[in-house]
Amino acid sequence: MNPSTEPQAFGAGRAGSAFDAIEFIKKPQVILRIVAWVFAIIVFASLAQEGYVDGTCRYNGSNACGYGIGIGVIAFLLTIAFTALDVYFPNISNIKTRRTAVLGELGASGALTFLWFIGFCYMTDQWRQEDEKDLAGWNGRNSVQAAIAFAFFSILIWAALTFFAFQRYREGVSNLFSSGYEDHSAGGGQTYGGYPPAGGVGSFSQPPFTATQQAQSNYQPPTY
Repeated sequence: MNPSTEPQAFGAGRAGSAFDAIEFIKKPQVILRIVAWVFAIIVFASLAQEGYVDGTCRYNGSNACGYGIGIGVIAFLLTIAFTALDVYFPNISNIKTRRTAVLGELGASGALTFLWFIGFCYMTDQWRQEDEKDLAGWNGRNSVQAAIAFAFFSILIWAALTFFAFQRYREGVSNLFSSGYEDHSAGGGQTYGGYPPAGGVGSFSQPPFTATQQAQSNYQPPTY
């Protein structure tokens, strides 16, 4: 069967389908995950290298640096995990397992969208309160500002990933009712004939009860 016409179950064909690396890389969600992975590296690397001076976070001495590093590492790991899951996904034969995996990605993507939004607001607010005189002559200023910018970009990327995960789940649920995934185990493929057409006798050799009616018409009452 042509892979392009093969029935899909939550974004992949039947278990055992051939893996096409080129087509896999072209998937929008895979491209977005790669971008999200790069953004996560920029955020946590910038903050880890330039976010602290003498152990003090440059975001007004708050915990914004730790928050940014933490969410960056989590996003970095999840992008790798979800990409690896997508590679293995066609080998999953159980439909319920596929649905659980897609729901897990949907929930995690939505949560990361929210966490990146919180991080962006937190870092921006604390950076706004930082005293300008403390920033004079500091070479790491651009790195800390870059972390804020890429935290904002990460909101958009993870929101898009959430959308694609939701679309994948919705299409997967709809496609479960397609003919390619119907359960034919019950009945063994046995078919049953329909009722005879109205007004006709169908396959009967004679109308039902004909013999009884003829017997009643030939009955003669006894004479005494």
